[in-house]
Amino acid sequence: MTTTPDGATESLPTLRGSIPPVREWAKTFAIGLCMGAADGVPGVSGGTIALIAGIYERLIAAVTAVTPKRVVELLRSLTPLDGGISGRGALAILEEFDVWFIVALLGGIVSAIVVVTRIIHVANQETPALLFGFFFGLIAASAVILLRALSVGTGLQALAGVVGVVVAFLLSGPISFLDGGGLLVVFLAGAVGVSAMILPGISGSLLLVILGQYTRMSTTLTTFVDSLLGLATGGSVARVVESGTVVVTFVLGGLVGLFTISRVIRRALEWRRRGTLAFLVGLVVGALRAPVQRVAESPGFSQDVTLAFAGAAVVGVVVLLALEWYAVDLDLDSV
Repeated sequence: MTTTPDGATESLPTLRGSIPPVREWAKTFAIGLCMGAADGVPGVSGGTIALIAGIYERLIAAVTAVTPKRVVELLRSLTPLDGGISGRGALAILEEFDVWFIVALLGGIVSAIVVVTRIIHVANQETPALLFGFFFGLIAASAVILLRALSVGTGLQALAGVVGVVVAFLLSGPISFLDGGGLLVVFLAGAVGVSAMILPGISGSLLLVILGQYTRMSTTLTTFVDSLLGLATGGSVARVVESGTVVVTFVLGGLVGLFTISRVIRRALEWRRRGTLAFLVGLVVGALRAPVQRVAESPGFSQDVTLAFAGAAVVGVVVLLALEWYAVDLDLDSV
């Protein structure tokens, strides 16, 4: 980083003056908890929670502030080159990234996702019909909300919506390549899922369901956390490495997606807003096949299972419609 004049150096932030008060940290962390809980279940969008909490624009600004040029400047300021290490210069760049806000928010999101995925892991083993029935209700209600907010004005926009339905419907079926798959599939799932989590109304977890990676990732994350805790009592390092490899691959894919695919989506929204939104909403509608397919494979739709699935679906519909009714009137034109 180039040497700055004394006056410029004095104007750079200090660590003590940069860190926000505890109350602000706690508020942001709490919002992150709500976003993480929403992101952990298909049909509910963490982006919608950010919109409700009034931090959506700040979140988008923080994500788009991270550019290759700024990252290079940050790295240069932390190396003894081109004028020496400049901690305050690095801090100034981190403030442009709104780093303290992101750290607190991510802390809440990750904490909630770990808890939610553990609950889902247990429910998937014990009561899959109730779990996926609830997901079906969430997805169905989400589709209704989005369709109500969507305005389609041309045949091409309608075609984009139909394409979205078909793509999600086909991918939600029993496709062996995606359902399981190798680390490349996990990486791509992370890129797509995480990038969608910042869009109001579009659930990143729902896209993981479509890609056949939702149950796998929730189970793997639970295994990874358990194996880490197990190291304290002599647990297996191999188990940590095995599950950790999948988790790290997903996270790396998520980071790539957050700073690339999310920008592509934003550009597409700027270029053909209604057509892009119609496609995204079509994905939600087509994804209704996913929870039905999951229950059809195991345990199968007996009379008791069908009643449990339907009852849980009603609960899911009520939960999401209540959230939409009392919390926010979603306007897709503001996305």
